[in-house]
Amino acid sequence: MTEPCQVDFYLLSTPGLDARHMACRLALMSWERGHRTTVVTDTDAAAGKIDALMWESPRDRFLPHELADPDGTGCAPVVITPIDRLNDESPATSDVVINLCSQPIPRPAQFARLLEIVPQEKEAREACRDKFRYYRSQGISPATHEINK
Repeated sequence: MTEPCQVDFYLLSTPGLDARHMACRLALMSWERGHRTTVVTDTDAAAGKIDALMWESPRDRFLPHELADPDGTGCAPVVITPIDRLNDESPATSDVVINLCSQPIPRPAQFARLLEIVPQEKEAREACRDKFRYYRSQGISPATHEINK
């Protein structure tokens, strides 16, 4: 039997903390630990913005990343893709997913870890509460972590 997906919600509790910067930080940590990571966004435009940010953040470091191919895959250790390109038919090519979407990742059990970032904005927090409930309905017990800096 395979291990269930570990889902972690990172609550950004300090004003000024940004979900995209946190995603860069988490992607760097994941890469440094030898994981293949997919960052999932709502749209192509949002994927482009996180791609541009990863060229600048973290400062004085290089995070090997790329935008996904049209089939939702890529060769770099960190791949950025809109959610509509997650391929339901193929097996997961990443073991860690960082979800920047307002909706949950379908079929979370295909990944070892799923990281959700909870911004301070009320609407985004409500969407995260819905995602939390969805993952619980999938038999997963998400963990929460408060991020202060």
